[in-house]
Amino acid sequence: QVQLVESGGGLVQPGESLRLSCAASGSIFNINLMGWYRQAPGKQRELVATITSTRTTNYADSVKGRFTISGDNAKNTVYLQMESLKPEDTAVYYCNVRGITRINILQSQPFDSWGPGTQVTVSS
Repeated sequence: QVQLVESGGGLVQPGESLRLSCAASGSIFNINLMGWYRQAPGKQRELVATITSTRTTNYADSVKGRFTISGDNAKNTVYLQMESLKPEDTAVYYCNVRGITRINILQSQPFDSWGPGTQVTVSS
């Protein structure tokens, strides 16, 4: 089992910044991909940004130039620095981590874990 703990959400005014963190723990052999998704009320969950183990990043067009995803491989942690926040960024933000977990000394299997979500509200 791989558990994810998110932190950093909150209420901010338009134009302000927030930094989200997500730490993965458990029997992790390696991590291939870490990312952030978000879901606004009445809308489907959408990709915000992802980062691979080789630090290749991908961003939704709506956040390019404002959000930055980064990772700390040693800590199995992914961050999302959000700048120039807009009311339309209001959503529950979910962390996603994919990789390989070790079952025992001889066996491993892939995992795809999600965090419980953290609320980000941008409002004046």
